[in-house]
Amino acid sequence: MTDWLIPDELAPSTSGSMGPLYEAAHEGRLAMPFCDECGLVLEVEQVTCDRCGGKPRWRDVEPAGHVHSCTAVHRREPGLVLAEEPYQVLDIELSTGHRLVMTTQVAPGHQYRIGERVTIGFRRVGGVALPAVASTLGTI
Repeated sequence: MTDWLIPDELAPSTSGSMGPLYEAAHEGRLAMPFCDECGLVLEVEQVTCDRCGGKPRWRDVEPAGHVHSCTAVHRREPGLVLAEEPYQVLDIELSTGHRLVMTTQVAPGHQYRIGERVTIGFRRVGGVALPAVASTLGTI
């Protein structure tokens, strides 16, 4: 199955510090990192806690949040971008305080707005599951 936005050969590597994100996504779960010592919310690529020096522990979180910001992308680049219409890149803030930048699960149809509550699903690029906005839940 081909993604609506990019070709399969542009799938990200699933190794490294973000490996647990991709592993959970592959299983249909959204997991985010927290410090294993003090519980602080960590960035997805963070390997050490700024507060206490602890290591990340990935936990499942609610796959929903709200649109913190959104950008309309107008880009045609055959071979790199498959979409022919403008699409949105969304900065989603989860209830845990984590923030993820993503696009939508399917080709654009709805124009998301700042403050809109959304659910997060997954899209697949070259067999790699990526978090993506799935639907809207209204405004916060």
